[in-house]
Amino acid sequence: MGLRRKNKSPAVLSHEFVIQNHADTASCLVMGLLLGLMFEVPAKYAIIFIAVQYNVTYTIDDNSEQFHFYDYGPKDIATIFFYMLVAINLHAVIQEYILDKINRRLHLSKTKHSKFNESGQLAFFYLFSFLWGASILNTEEFMMNPTSLWKDYPHSRMIFQVKFFYICQIAYWLHALPELYFQKIRKEDIPRQLCYICLYIAHISGAYILNLQHLGLILMVPHYLVELIFHASRLFYFSDENKQKGIGCLGAVCLTQAWMMWKFINFQLKKWREHVKNQIPKKKITSTKNKRIKKEPNRANFVNGAAKLEGGASPRIRKSKPV
Repeated sequence: MGLRRKNKSPAVLSHEFVIQNHADTASCLVMGLLLGLMFEVPAKYAIIFIAVQYNVTYTIDDNSEQFHFYDYGPKDIATIFFYMLVAINLHAVIQEYILDKINRRLHLSKTKHSKFNESGQLAFFYLFSFLWGASILNTEEFMMNPTSLWKDYPHSRMIFQVKFFYICQIAYWLHALPELYFQKIRKEDIPRQLCYICLYIAHISGAYILNLQHLGLILMVPHYLVELIFHASRLFYFSDENKQKGIGCLGAVCLTQAWMMWKFINFQLKKWREHVKNQIPKKKITSTKNKRIKKEPNRANFVNGAAKLEGGASPRIRKSKPV
């Protein structure tokens, strides 16, 4: 038996070398920053990359209870860079240990293979972001108290969960830009992906900088749910040759829409019936009052038992004619 030839490793710093080892490079940078926390001198600089910056502490009156809020500033760029490296590592883990194994079983074409990878990565992200964002909305009761969107604006102070959520969101969408190169995305797909990536970066960063964090969070959570359903159905479409799962998803969506329409119609009918019931007694009361006013004589026009005319003159009494 002849010896099996090994594939030649690409030249250092070549395109293939960077593409094959970009996740390892990012993980080394992450580990280097984490190790910097162990020593006093580099810890001062490493903490800027890892921890959330611009902490502001408030105390109410003389109570010992303290409230911690966060602001934003230029140091957030270092924090976003660190979590962008973390996102690159997570992207590589999901691609290698989940999506690539599924792709080997499905034997997809190059076009479907690229779209399957895109939907797989985004489905994981949308699921995680939706659950995280929904938990923040539930904890802070933003949905139950809509006045918090405009009350005491601008909201220049954020709680830790809200700030960290925005840091991770911006970091993820920034990491998607070099991934277009690392994943060897086809030239035909680059403009489309580049368009929605830049839109996400612009809108999320704008909400973060313009103190619209509450409004941005309320808009992102339902949007991510819709995107999650879209990419999950797309994954079912690529993974099912007979398209049975896709028909099932379509049926589930139609049933959900029909149920929501039924609930909406019943709600409107209930409100209409309550409105009609409230209007009928009012009409009866007003009609009975008008009848009583017409039947009862005006007591103010009687003086000492004699009726007066409108001008104040008393009516003449007819004399009886002699028979």
